[in-house]
Amino acid sequence: MKRIVVIEGDGIGAEVVPQAVRVLKLVAPEIDLIPAEMGLASKRRTGNYLPDATMNAIRDSDACLFGAITSPDGDPAYRSPILRLRCELDLYANVRPAKRIIPDIGIVDLDLTLVRENSEGMYTGMEEEKEGAVVLERKISEKGCRRICRHALDLCESEQIARITCVHKANVLRKSDGMFRRIFYQEAAGRRIEAQDMLVDAAAAALITKPKMFGCIVTLNLYGDILSDEAAALVGGLGMAPSGNIGDHYAVFEPCHGSAPDIAGRGIANPIATILSASMSLKYLGMKDAAELIEDGVEEALRSGVRTPDIGGQHSTWQFGDELVSIIEKRID
Repeated sequence: MKRIVVIEGDGIGAEVVPQAVRVLKLVAPEIDLIPAEMGLASKRRTGNYLPDATMNAIRDSDACLFGAITSPDGDPAYRSPILRLRCELDLYANVRPAKRIIPDIGIVDLDLTLVRENSEGMYTGMEEEKEGAVVLERKISEKGCRRICRHALDLCESEQIARITCVHKANVLRKSDGMFRRIFYQEAAGRRIEAQDMLVDAAAAALITKPKMFGCIVTLNLYGDILSDEAAALVGGLGMAPSGNIGDHYAVFEPCHGSAPDIAGRGIANPIATILSASMSLKYLGMKDAAELIEDGVEEALRSGVRTPDIGGQHSTWQFGDELVSIIEKRID
């Protein structure tokens, strides 16, 4: 039996994750869902932002579905538990699909999978105050470049994505980004995938002006963080944007949005990003048919006008879940 650890976390995580759980139980009842905790609420209950019990549960399971966390104010010892997960489980690939599901939601017709290097780059956290300035150490390794390029190219082959774009700034960062670009073409050689590269500023513009030129983007950490949020905005917002943090042995799936304390508890959060993250977890586990049931159900719900306020509707988080469950039940019957 496959096992998925389920962590609601903080804020709207406690509202959107239960909707994804309802859908998972419907399309894949054979999966064992293991509840666990992480985040600010966990700190208040257990004394830890990421308890050892949660870490052990994830290591003993096949995947993890996570909601959102709230970062505390004024805790100098705070270390993001999601960053700790990425580091300790070596979740080096951040996969973020961005698809305009129906024509009247979003701005451009984008259908993109962005693969972001998740362990190096500007996010080392190694900053030093020196002579009136702050110096940041940026790390780009050959190993990191090679494995993220391979992951992206393998994903293109498995998902039948015809074109991949390496996004970089090698015209300025000649050694680091230059190495990334060089390794990309080495790894792409001999594959039946159209490979091209583009400067990150040009790519940011092209996502808006030429969205159909992209199938998959592979890029470094900071660029991927920024471009994936841009892509999400173009297809309807972060409430529509799922993601997966994937390594060679573990995977954690989560919506791209945060805990949204401004709307937490109001019942209006969009659960689609979390539900589609659950769908990604099923694909990761080899359950493609179950994943497609979820994706097709979300599209049907949106086409029928079932929408939360952020995408122009009036349905609550739970009402969207009710309608989606009803749609999927009819498809299963």
